[in-house]
Amino acid sequence: MMKISPSILSCDYGKIAEELKDMERCGADYIHIDVMDGHFVPNITLGAPVVKCIRSATDLPFDVHLMISEPLKYIDDFCDAGADIITFHTECSSPVGETVDKILSRGVKASLTVKPATPAEDIFPYLDKLSMVLVMTVEPGFGGQSFMEDMMGKVAALRKEIDRRGLNCEIEVDGGINEKTIAVAAGAGADVFVSGNALFKSENRKGTVEKFKAIAAENYLKSIAKY
Repeated sequence: MMKISPSILSCDYGKIAEELKDMERCGADYIHIDVMDGHFVPNITLGAPVVKCIRSATDLPFDVHLMISEPLKYIDDFCDAGADIITFHTECSSPVGETVDKILSRGVKASLTVKPATPAEDIFPYLDKLSMVLVMTVEPGFGGQSFMEDMMGKVAALRKEIDRRGLNCEIEVDGGINEKTIAVAAGAGADVFVSGNALFKSENRKGTVEKFKAIAAENYLKSIAKY
């Protein structure tokens, strides 16, 4: 099943509750929440108190991406705020295994990601405990960047390893997702797609979500061999 996770980086923060409800109405599967600390990445967004405030706006699972230096310190905060999935980076300063175990101990799904310069293989030792892995198709930190197709090798490598082990682990891609790039990402083996501007700026959001899912389903694994 192909899933869409709208990134609230691109929503109207002045009416964020309405934006989340609208994405639920339009058929989104998750809500992607980027948390940045101004240290791990060169931008600052929001924290756990905001996540808690918007939790009641939708029943969709909160897909929280922690782009922060020491995620272990804040796992309880984001779990208490209502996160359903927590993604953090292998390049962070916290012990990766301990952080994964902390997330799982709270009954929340754990996910790992790497920056574009880091190999996907850094995630492999933890795959057995993960419900999702995230492949960044832009440099983390800002929305509206262009899709990096050379990241599809990571998607394909993760898909092959996940399937080889028979794991139930989704592969999410984040950055520059539109009608063209979602086909490429699905072809490499991704099945969850973060999209910001292409969704929130669409004049027909419901139609865009439906089209994205159809394109992804049609192209899923079509081109994995080339990567």
